[in-house]
Amino acid sequence: MAEKHLNFKVDYKKLNIFDEFNTKDINSPLILSVPHAGTVIPEEFLANTVCTVDELRSNEDSFVQDLVKGAAESGNAMLVMNIARAFVDVNRDKIEIDPGMFYNHPQKDSPMGTRRCRVGLGAIHRITAQNKNIYDGLLDYNEVLLRLKNVYDPYHKRLQQLIDKALKKFGFAFVLDCHSMPSKICSIMNDGTAVEFCLGTLFEQSCPAECYEFFKESLSSKGYNVTYNCPYSGAYITFNYCQPRKKIYTLQLETNRGLYMEENVYKKSADFQKVSTDICSSIQALTKFLLDFKN
Repeated sequence: MAEKHLNFKVDYKKLNIFDEFNTKDINSPLILSVPHAGTVIPEEFLANTVCTVDELRSNEDSFVQDLVKGAAESGNAMLVMNIARAFVDVNRDKIEIDPGMFYNHPQKDSPMGTRRCRVGLGAIHRITAQNKNIYDGLLDYNEVLLRLKNVYDPYHKRLQQLIDKALKKFGFAFVLDCHSMPSKICSIMNDGTAVEFCLGTLFEQSCPAECYEFFKESLSSKGYNVTYNCPYSGAYITFNYCQPRKKIYTLQLETNRGLYMEENVYKKSADFQKVSTDICSSIQALTKFLLDFKN
């Protein structure tokens, strides 16, 4: 029996792809990127999945834009993806697409992508965070190309524009890519202490040591357990925009969801405001540090 073909088209004119804050006049070299907190699920896509909204939301970094909003309100530029990560993951390379997901991929039998792609979490997700298949058939590759054109490309184009503006004004740019991590993943340390924040530095390659050490100390001074590169060392945005020779630096910030939300019901916890205040205070301290930084 031939496998089911899923043919649908999304009306992108109805979608607000991203929001931005304090981007008209760049007030600091620090740019906040929030690529995985989007909750907008295109209705045409939802109708062609075998998942509930909550199952699709398991792939997102819930409420991260609200966690760091205070740092944007204090003057830093911020770019926030509104579209759900399960639809398009802008923190992956475009080549991280599994040809086996499509009935008409031009190179269906060729090995492509990376390990993330092979496990179902490439630029186009095949599974949810609970390892449930999102689709019960094969996709139209041309439809996915439209996803990349209308969602992926605009986010990266705007982020590059903001980096260029900061570079022109301050002589360097610093992208803080903001994410969250499941509390289950955070309980991996040998001493039994859960990781509360993880700073991804591409193993000390993404920015000067003074910068990530300052940020770590700021968070640690508030009583948090902060690690480097474990369990996450940095993904596509951290890697792609990191160009130290051009004085473009990146740092990935991962926050343990157990600190600020009830993970199973997608609700903010009673500690949300305290955690947000602590994060934004440290980001603002880093901003001041960067304004005085001689790189």
